Amino acid sequence: MSARFKMSRKGVGQLLRSPMMQAEMVRRATVIKSVAESIAPVGGPTDPHAGRYKASFYVTSTARGGRRRDRAVATVGNRAYYARWVEYGTEKVPAHHVLLRAALAGGR
Repeated sequence: MSARFKMSRKGVGQLLRSPMMQAEMVRRATVIKSVAESIAPVGGPTDPHAGRYKASFYVTSTARGGRRRDRAVATVGNRAYYARWVEYGTEKVPAHHVLLRAALAGGR
């Protein structure tokens, strides 16, 4: 006798928003945050903001994320006002791609 499976859209939606799934997303985001902190540039002795970028990473989560607001998500970000310039670079400073490299290395 073969097994049969009938998918329940409501059940899948509940699974995607469940506390278990949200906890897993937070766990993965925390790993990415740790990697980002370990590879973040700190600055030199004359830098007035030495260490601020590295100390400004954070993790947030919600059960209603994604394009359709139908799944648990966790986000890693940086609150330093110059974080985008560190990530993407400027005409004078090369891009470091800290969050990109952290996501590629640590999201497992």
